[in-house]
Amino acid sequence: MADSLVIVESPAKAKTIGKYLGSKYIVKASMGHIRDLPKSQIGVEVERDFEPKYITIRGKGSVLKELKDASKKVKKVYLAADPDREGEAIAWHLAHYLELNDTDNCRVVFNEITKQAVKDAFKTPRPINIDLVNAQQARRILDRLVGYKISPLLWKKVKKGLSAGRVQSVAVKLIMDRENEIKAFVPEEYWTITAMLVAGKAHFEAKFYGMDGAKRELGSEEEVQAVLKAIEGAPFIVKEVKEKERLRNPSPPFITSSLQQEAARKLNFRAAKTMSVAQQLYEGIDLGKEGTVGLITYMRTDSTRISPVAQEEAKEYILGKYGESFYPETPRVYTKKGSNTQDAHEGIRPSSVTRDPDSVKEFLSRDQFRLYKLVWERFVASQMSSAVLDTMTIDLNVGNTVFRAVGSKLKFPGFMKVYVEGNDDGTTEEDKLLPPLKSGDQVSSNEIQPKQHFTQPPPRYTEARLVRALEELGIGRPSTYAPTLETIQKRGYVAIEEKKFVPTELGELVIQLMSEFFPEILDVEFTAQMEEELDHVGEGKENWIKVLDEFYTSFEKRLEFAEEEMKEIEIQDEVSDEICEKCGKHLVYKMGRFGKFLACSGFPDCRNTKPIVKDIGVTCPKCKEGKIVERRSKKGRIFYGCDHYPECDFVSWDKPVAQPCPNCGSMMIEKRTKTAVNHQCVECGFKEEVKDEANDEG
Repeated sequence: MADSLVIVESPAKAKTIGKYLGSKYIVKASMGHIRDLPKSQIGVEVERDFEPKYITIRGKGSVLKELKDASKKVKKVYLAADPDREGEAIAWHLAHYLELNDTDNCRVVFNEITKQAVKDAFKTPRPINIDLVNAQQARRILDRLVGYKISPLLWKKVKKGLSAGRVQSVAVKLIMDRENEIKAFVPEEYWTITAMLVAGKAHFEAKFYGMDGAKRELGSEEEVQAVLKAIEGAPFIVKEVKEKERLRNPSPPFITSSLQQEAARKLNFRAAKTMSVAQQLYEGIDLGKEGTVGLITYMRTDSTRISPVAQEEAKEYILGKYGESFYPETPRVYTKKGSNTQDAHEGIRPSSVTRDPDSVKEFLSRDQFRLYKLVWERFVASQMSSAVLDTMTIDLNVGNTVFRAVGSKLKFPGFMKVYVEGNDDGTTEEDKLLPPLKSGDQVSSNEIQPKQHFTQPPPRYTEARLVRALEELGIGRPSTYAPTLETIQKRGYVAIEEKKFVPTELGELVIQLMSEFFPEILDVEFTAQMEEELDHVGEGKENWIKVLDEFYTSFEKRLEFAEEEMKEIEIQDEVSDEICEKCGKHLVYKMGRFGKFLACSGFPDCRNTKPIVKDIGVTCPKCKEGKIVERRSKKGRIFYGCDHYPECDFVSWDKPVAQPCPNCGSMMIEKRTKTAVNHQCVECGFKEEVKDEANDEG
């Protein structure tokens, strides 16, 4: 007969923990939060010290009855929600509903769901941490005050369905500011001169560095011609050779934001998908004979700290697998600077480094395996020795002009044997070997290549870049990044074009109004300071009511001013030339979460909508009559199809190109890499590079 009830958030977590604890424990799931502020009203008594009016979440009645009945049949109830603010709040609400004393040792926390971690946690239960609960309450109430006070104002003055939020508004403003930077950007011309050199049998490159002993930039063709004239016929003489050893250190274990960034770069995962798959790995995977095991530690964290036990296990693994030279003289310690770090957590790591990705591959889905492999490799590499690179710099005199060649060679791989962090432009580091030369040696030149370039505007934000920007600015917390990105798209404030955020007209309008009437909500420093104060509440250093009161005093004045001064704005729909085939009225352009679409101006009487199709100038290769147009799937992904659909069902995820394959005459498609655009035949595989560009992906 069970004498203890354990309550966690999800059935998957309950299943895993239940197997570890045995028959004396009943493990049930609350299915997340059980109480929240009501949706129909603000639910906060501002005059009574911001007292929240919590109600049971709709649909949770049967779950709560089951938990209440189970709690009456046992001697002890343990609350084992996730080890963060939200988890602490869930535990506190459950304690209130089940009439438990929250000062009793009823709270159990663990950073990983493994048999040992869970059993150890149940040896040291603690009271509910009311400071963490107050920090979560303060954040929830603050967001409710901002959202429920500003949103009705936007409905009244602009249009229904709009909303404003503390973190989401800053995110949209960052996207809008970046777009304005891009529009205002004026490209500047610059040139490079590359010499193709030969020393014996070795071929290498050297670039123009400067003249008369000083570094110099080339800004025009006239300057380039002057250099070319100065070096015409002159020999390339080695002036100086510098060789040195350079160490490259591994990246720290993942935190929430860096996991989302790297999964976007290497796996092409959206932030929400990364967190969903990570949750599955954390809560437990059935590994056959080994049973159900949580494969990674808790994935909502901004700490890079690693437990001594995990470090020791990693050390044994590295020494056994790779040898002594691959382990550093002293264990690596990572501390993330900044007061925002919740260092009670560890970084994201495998629960056991001995479970290498290949050993569990058969039990994982494709996405689970790829994300687990990323976490495992990053952690193992983080504990390994530095990579050693031999670098060589050769300066060559050509008259009074200096050309420079830079090369490097990987001398010892260290951590790079396991993992190398991705970068936003997708380039990889390769050996660039230079010939063994000494001062006074003369080399011959095959070709001198002058090349014109133009500076590029800053790139638009991808999900990964925006998460990194929010984290660096101290805006939001690990649990807020993914939902924030989802919200700003659902509201139609931003659209996604080629995996990058673009502000919509609606988003720009809302941010302009917010800037005028609620500037502090958009102020990065103010928002970051507010996050810090909420962290201080969680640490017991600040009173949550005082923090809210200080914010609301000035916010209330802003609201009164906005009510009086904000003018009503009527958003006029842009009318298209197309006629609705259902009712005969004009179609108008509307903005959705995936960009613009056409809708009938007779709405709500006529609800006809059509995607906007873009002719790419290619005749359909299947029916030879229709035109290939760009369309969007229901999930927002771009694809290409024949405009004679449904008569012709040609469809392609890849963009067809007008020219047929010169080899076999079949259709060619466009394939983009990080640095180039290729045309490739779908039949014979013929490939040609058509464009060389810096396509800065993140």
